[in-house]
Amino acid sequence: MPTPPVCPTRPHVHREHGVERSDPWHWLRDKKDPETVAYIEAENAYLEAMTADQEGLRKALYSEMLGRIQETDTGAKIRRGPWRYYSRTVEGLPYAIHCREPAEGGEEQVLLDENLLAEGHEYTKVGSATVSPDHSRLAYTLDHDGDEIFTLVVVELATGAEVDRVDGVSASFAWGADASELYWRELDAAQRPWRVRQRLLPGGDAASDRILFEEPDDRFRVGLYRTPVGRHLLYVAHGESTEFHLLEGRGAEAALHCLQERRDGLVYDVEVGHEQLWIRSTDGDDPARKAPTYRLYTAPFSARSRADWAVHLDARADVDLEDVSVFRDFVVRQERVDGVVRLVVVDRRSGDEHAVAMREASYVAGLAWSPEYDGSGFHYHYSSMTTPPSTYRYEVEERGRTLLKQTPVPGYDPSLYSSTRLHATAPDGTRIPISLVWKGGAELPEDVPVLLYGYGSYGVTIDPGFSTTRPSLLDRGIVFAIAHIRGGGFLGRRWYEAAKFHTKARTFDDFIAAGRFLVREGITRRERLGIMGGSAGGMLMGAVINRAPDLCTAAMAMVPFVDVVSTMLDESLPLTAGEWVEWGDPREKPFFDSMLAYSPYDNVQAVDYPDLLVTSGLNDPRVQYWEPTKWVAKLRATATGGELVLKTHMGAGHQGRSGRYGWLEDAALEYAWMVTKLGAADE
Repeated sequence: MPTPPVCPTRPHVHREHGVERSDPWHWLRDKKDPETVAYIEAENAYLEAMTADQEGLRKALYSEMLGRIQETDTGAKIRRGPWRYYSRTVEGLPYAIHCREPAEGGEEQVLLDENLLAEGHEYTKVGSATVSPDHSRLAYTLDHDGDEIFTLVVVELATGAEVDRVDGVSASFAWGADASELYWRELDAAQRPWRVRQRLLPGGDAASDRILFEEPDDRFRVGLYRTPVGRHLLYVAHGESTEFHLLEGRGAEAALHCLQERRDGLVYDVEVGHEQLWIRSTDGDDPARKAPTYRLYTAPFSARSRADWAVHLDARADVDLEDVSVFRDFVVRQERVDGVVRLVVVDRRSGDEHAVAMREASYVAGLAWSPEYDGSGFHYHYSSMTTPPSTYRYEVEERGRTLLKQTPVPGYDPSLYSSTRLHATAPDGTRIPISLVWKGGAELPEDVPVLLYGYGSYGVTIDPGFSTTRPSLLDRGIVFAIAHIRGGGFLGRRWYEAAKFHTKARTFDDFIAAGRFLVREGITRRERLGIMGGSAGGMLMGAVINRAPDLCTAAMAMVPFVDVVSTMLDESLPLTAGEWVEWGDPREKPFFDSMLAYSPYDNVQAVDYPDLLVTSGLNDPRVQYWEPTKWVAKLRATATGGELVLKTHMGAGHQGRSGRYGWLEDAALEYAWMVTKLGAADE
């Protein structure tokens, strides 16, 4: 067997709140130290040696997954004014090509070929690409390092000539009233979008662009976007408070007015119609008004506070209002009941409403980009664990749908697969939904390999959707399961709020309960159970294997947020200050104590762990590379058992390698490792 790398130690002790934490691998934070890169490269070499016998399986998986992608394909064509906009891909090319064609017929115009942008670069990411309101110019943001610091580029579509360029910006931006102005977000030293600047094109020195808004509180991020009706909204937000401003006027006369000043606990968002504003809020700042789910308000454009809002639809205890799209003649509400989404269409003239009929009992649906405010219908996305992603056009008067695009999956037959939802019981008695999919008939298999996925933070909903790569697991007899644990948003905001701050441990307990349930019900055995999660879900993996090292046989933690206490004490890092509203501020002892109790890095034990695959990105601004690297080093020095491998992408960030082929190669490596550990390689 290859010899695992041994990471050198250098004495370092953290001292906070009277607690000393030894951290002899703290020095790995220095990327310029030659020993840092040498150790990471040694871990990469060790992973290759340890997985050399999986090379054939890796290639087979890659070939299978690539075979389920129609490499030359065209996305849904969505009309906006005189054009239909879409993107397409070409066999052998890793990136998308953005195009448009005249709505009444005519030749295609290529707006942006990401493959040309990628030439000579290991990594390429287009953050956003948008055509100006008059369709004459294209603006896009570009990142070649994976560090999420973008360059904004503006191109004249008639000639292809570059009109303007701004370096060091955030991914998103907004066109102004016409093609002569842009609003872009400036980053501070911690990569927080903290200013919105107005740029008149072609611009000069970016630092001289007018500052439209500046946010000094480093917990908040700012942004500005253009709504379908042409108005602009500026937002200031963190997870526990939001503030929206409406932009009036244009050019040098453009000015903002606030719709409701921020308050701790007051989260709201805004949709703009031609006649009024539509506002969604739980009123969480006021104990007397706080609702378990969202209310829907209307307000005039002149609104300056919540006193100017009128309740349009009160909160309903069993219905979570997730989103609203407003059109001239109708409104569409995206709601969730017991984890299942429904789209409710309301006639603005009569008040009559109806739900869009869906074809499966368990599915994923959501409102899609619908740029025509005066149109007769809207677009929505649909998929399930057995149905590929689809985009539909729904005509309101006829109550009929047209399939605009379903992702083609060559060789895939949905009738060969089945899915269901089960419930585990958490230690406090809460029922935890689990979505499962497998190859075979309706009867759930027994004593088979299971891969259980989890996330459980930020209120993010992990829906039971489709994956083109997943059949490679299912075809080998593996059941894929998603634990819809608290801390996520599967059952609404209250599901999220039930597991954060001092109750964060519920997230880990829920996941462990889901794993134990699958074993107890005979669906799998501990020796055939694998678990996986990424980012905050990687933190979940670390906390789970510390609390229940006997839960499973193998775990995958992708770009895991595992050094929770140290990271949340370092406000110079990207995200940290804004994350205090998610995890708590460990400068306060109660939060410090809560975090220290579950932080994966701080709770490594001398026990036999499951076999573990960890991934990292050297340029990752969200989870710094040293978190997974330190964790692996500490596990190597402390654990009494369990195979451990680390894969670090040397030229990428949080999302791994860019381009669809690089992404598939990463998936093939991870799947091959897990399939082998679950004993399903030959099944």
